[in-house]
Amino acid sequence: MLATTEAPIMAVVNQKGGVGKTTTAINLAAAMAEAGHHTLLVDLDPQANSSSGLGIDPARARRNVYHLLTGEVTTDQVIQATSRPGLFLIPSHIDLAGAEIELAALPDREHLLRHALASTPPGVELVLIDCPPSLGLLTLNALVAATSMLIPTQSEYFALEGLRHLMYTHQLIRSRLNPRLAIAGILMTQFDARTTLAWDVLDAVRRSHPHHLLETLIPRNVRLSEAPSHGKSVLEFDPTCRGAAAYRALAKELLER
Repeated sequence: MLATTEAPIMAVVNQKGGVGKTTTAINLAAAMAEAGHHTLLVDLDPQANSSSGLGIDPARARRNVYHLLTGEVTTDQVIQATSRPGLFLIPSHIDLAGAEIELAALPDREHLLRHALASTPPGVELVLIDCPPSLGLLTLNALVAATSMLIPTQSEYFALEGLRHLMYTHQLIRSRLNPRLAIAGILMTQFDARTTLAWDVLDAVRRSHPHHLLETLIPRNVRLSEAPSHGKSVLEFDPTCRGAAAYRALAKELLER
């Protein structure tokens, strides 16, 4: 039986690919679950990397996030348990890329996900949405449904342009579609403390967005890259590595906020 959710919904978003967005979605969700908070990860990316990265074969899932968006199923009919206790997944599918055109023809198209997540299985304390690396209709749905957005940003200068665009998008969404949308934080990923460039970019982000920059830095860590091929979060794959420690610290920082 469904119950109306009051759980916060956090969209993990960046229109630029390769910034650690899906890595962050998977491992932050796992860290939240490890900390005792029942967490639902919604894989809204047609690449379905969050699904495969948690050991769920998207091709074998009879029902996925597309069926949720079209109203064919409810959340409790599409949700799947993962190997991490307390972590649940709504899987994606590669066909979602083509379905975006179909969804554009539906009434109230920007609010499809918000309506779908209006009720979730009892006990879910946090919903995370892994967005596509674009600002299309799927990402728009995530930002309309969300109460906050987390912005993973690679430690390179091209990331600064993307940040400016995302901040403008945030203002547009708040003024026109979702006034409750807050910024959970800007997260520096793939941070190599040995390079001057990484520290220069960090300083630039700190100057331009002092209230949004998170203290946690996600380091370059080979174990973070290896974990998805084993269908596990890094907290399960190598719980003592630097990457796992960083995502535990991120979960703690966001919970304290």
